[in-house]
Amino acid sequence: MSTTFNKRLLVVWAILTAMTLVYVWLDHSVDQNGTLKASTVVTVSAIVIALIKVRIIFREFMEVRHAPALLCRLTDGWVVLIGICLLGSYFVGSAIAG
Repeated sequence: MSTTFNKRLLVVWAILTAMTLVYVWLDHSVDQNGTLKASTVVTVSAIVIALIKVRIIFREFMEVRHAPALLCRLTDGWVVLIGICLLGSYFVGSAIAG
């Protein structure tokens, strides 16, 4: 492994860690009086952050960035499809419950 490759992975790891910390901060900033309450902002943010992290992991740690273009498009399509399913399920469930 080259030193440049290790630096790149370190930067990617730092970004993933920062994204996790942003979610934890967001979760605590919305919490009111120590009681857990479902929040659309926190839920959607958690899903979006998770999807971004999955895409980064696909590209950087699973070496998809060096794969053929078809595999890159398929993994991006998978992330979009999962995002649509998760967000759609959440909003449909919220509409039914409300």
